[in-house]
Amino acid sequence: MNYMDLHRIFDLQYQASRAQVDAPLLVRRERLLRLQKMLDENGPALCAAVEQDFGVRSERWTEMLDLMLVRNMLKHTLKHLPKWSKRQRVRTPLMLQPGKAWIERQPLGVVGIISPWNYPVQLSLAPVITALAAGNRVMLKPSELTPNTSAKMAELVAQFFAPEEFSVIEGDVGVATQFSGLQFDHLLFTGSTAVGRRVAQAAAVHLTPTTLELGGKSPCIVAQDCDLQAVALKVAYGKLVNAGQTCIAPDYVLLPRGQEPAFAEAYKAAVQQLYPRISGNPDYTAIISKRHLARLKQMLRQAQSLGAQVHWMHEAAAPAVDGDTTLWGEAVERQLAPALVFGVTGEMQLMQEEIFGPILPVISYERIEDVINAINASPRPLALYWFGNDEAERDAVLLRTVSGGVCVNDTLLHVAHDNLPFGGVGESGWGAYHSEQGFLRFVHQKAVFVQSRWAATSMLYPPFGEKFDRMMRFMRRWL
Repeated sequence: MNYMDLHRIFDLQYQASRAQVDAPLLVRRERLLRLQKMLDENGPALCAAVEQDFGVRSERWTEMLDLMLVRNMLKHTLKHLPKWSKRQRVRTPLMLQPGKAWIERQPLGVVGIISPWNYPVQLSLAPVITALAAGNRVMLKPSELTPNTSAKMAELVAQFFAPEEFSVIEGDVGVATQFSGLQFDHLLFTGSTAVGRRVAQAAAVHLTPTTLELGGKSPCIVAQDCDLQAVALKVAYGKLVNAGQTCIAPDYVLLPRGQEPAFAEAYKAAVQQLYPRISGNPDYTAIISKRHLARLKQMLRQAQSLGAQVHWMHEAAAPAVDGDTTLWGEAVERQLAPALVFGVTGEMQLMQEEIFGPILPVISYERIEDVINAINASPRPLALYWFGNDEAERDAVLLRTVSGGVCVNDTLLHVAHDNLPFGGVGESGWGAYHSEQGFLRFVHQKAVFVQSRWAATSMLYPPFGEKFDRMMRFMRRWL
């Protein structure tokens, strides 16, 4: 898509949003039902496109982690939309009575969405749902790293929506840069912290409000009283979904000192239970590109050069640090085996960047106080995971640390809860979406006060005198 086409579609949506500021509830519902129909009729085609982009990614994963979550969100939104959309009455203070007031939830206008490649259907359509529910026009720029999914989505959206309602913009990084500079009424970006900064800077030129869903290093805290076998299975599952290419995947484990051998054994058993083999396993997702694979291998090489110990969960995977050894084809060569890394330090790339792969550093601790201090000394994470049975210790960690979200005694599942907001804090992002929080993110809450014909506020007008003094005495007594 060229620059002129991009601006043509934006102008079309912008003019439509100004010509019809409000979107009646029936219109919003009908748009969501069309989106639902699009998914119901074309789910397999979208799954196939995602698998084509990754090379190896089970359609069952895409059905569960992309389509099912979107379908659940659609169902939840359609159920609650009448309540979310209606005028919100508020209590009027005594000094302004008998006037009345309410909050009018209005569409912002045109919402821009820049989505990532790791869950190319879910992370594209989830914010689209809440933006459409709020009555907005939507322009979506999906990732250029999943071109087949982006093309299929553009094709389907064009069949089910008029361009002034909802449009998909395909293109490379240059198009994304132009996109983020448009004068949207709101811009939502999901991706890395580094790119998020550039998006925020571009949006700031027009004072466009933003929601940034970024990443960060999400810690997984294991308490002293845990069943390591049970914990390892849940951590392995959360870490290895999509081969670690998940923004809320556990990024490192904080483990009581002395439990390292037991955890390594339990984690290896869990990995091999979930994925009996790596190369050629259709259930184990490939790293998205050779460039991303090379980055992960470099992180491991650098950690080893600085003294870290890499424990491969499948013995045959060890040579992959230095090069591709399989003969299964290019996509299978990108199936990087899971690894635990012990002896990591802050100077290692593994501990400075979000990993976004199946590599899991393990850091030992003596006291829970050390865990809290370590988390607070780092940028605030998108997610925090706590495993343990001591509720007082759990609450101490939760109250004394700040993260975008928390999951206790499991991983990832908080993002699937229909009534919980999802978003980051600090360097892991700002703003939240999902459920009513997402709806409120995409509306303007306009304050309305209606004065009564019986209002006595004229008694407070100058010139001041005894009448004014009596009114002030009355107000001081009752307010």
